[in-house]
Amino acid sequence: MRKAIVVGGAGFIGSHVVDALIADGYAVEVIDDLSAGKRENVNEKAMLHVLDMRDREAIEPLFEGADVVFHLAARPRVQYSIEHPDETNDINIGGTVSVLMSAQRQGVRRVVYSASSSAYGNQETLPLVESMQPDPLSPYGLQKYVGELYCKLFWDVYNLETVSLRYFNVYGPRLDPEGPYALVIGKFLKQRSKGDPMTIFGDGENTRDYTHVSDIVRGNVLAAVSDKVGKGEVLNLGAGRQVTVNELAEMIGGEVVHLEPRLEPKYTLADTSKALELLGWEPTVKIEEGLAELKKEFGIA
Repeated sequence: MRKAIVVGGAGFIGSHVVDALIADGYAVEVIDDLSAGKRENVNEKAMLHVLDMRDREAIEPLFEGADVVFHLAARPRVQYSIEHPDETNDINIGGTVSVLMSAQRQGVRRVVYSASSSAYGNQETLPLVESMQPDPLSPYGLQKYVGELYCKLFWDVYNLETVSLRYFNVYGPRLDPEGPYALVIGKFLKQRSKGDPMTIFGDGENTRDYTHVSDIVRGNVLAAVSDKVGKGEVLNLGAGRQVTVNELAEMIGGEVVHLEPRLEPKYTLADTSKALELLGWEPTVKIEEGLAELKKEFGIA
């Protein structure tokens, strides 16, 4: 039985990756400090280790015998990183180096790294293509980009197979609607379920490429086994469709209020042709379908 390590496997996306790996017959071990993840998210067939990924002495022995490591742990959210650049730098860059070193030292075949479309910043043209020069607008975007560079370096210098997947605005079951930094879909659904208006920062005409978690999970599983990647490649995983925040609010339905804008990219749209070429991956879930599922979950008619 192949062994997989999922760092951040108690989180929103990571727990779905764990479920898919177990369904595929992997023996799965999860490393998560539960600062954002939830114990109840972890599949009962997986082994959970409550550890900080920066503690290499503690995590490295767990990597022994692992075929693949999925690195999904991070301190996410753009605005939080702007307010706490030192903390997020330590976790998002220091943690990534710890994971890569542990994998390399224990002879892991491949690391699949969860990167972010926030590395692009504002580009002059759309769609966003992996060959564009990154221009992050936040410490978080920069930190996730540095993680990609470390992944490439660990292939070039240490011969550790790596691939980085740039996610575009992931949503779906188990998303976290709590806190001031919650992703907009979760925030809107929570506000509507409480009967409150949906809060939009700025004019609401900024766009995002909302990608269902099931599509992201499939990309991870394919990236672990494809013989066309492993040398530090960077691939977009997105739905390939622009949706404005105003349109999103309209799909959910209800009253909205506008607040002062935040510093964030104005538009995002993924070109996913590289993922199709190298992984055989393309998105399958439309935003209307994914939102309908979540509205039921949140009790919104």
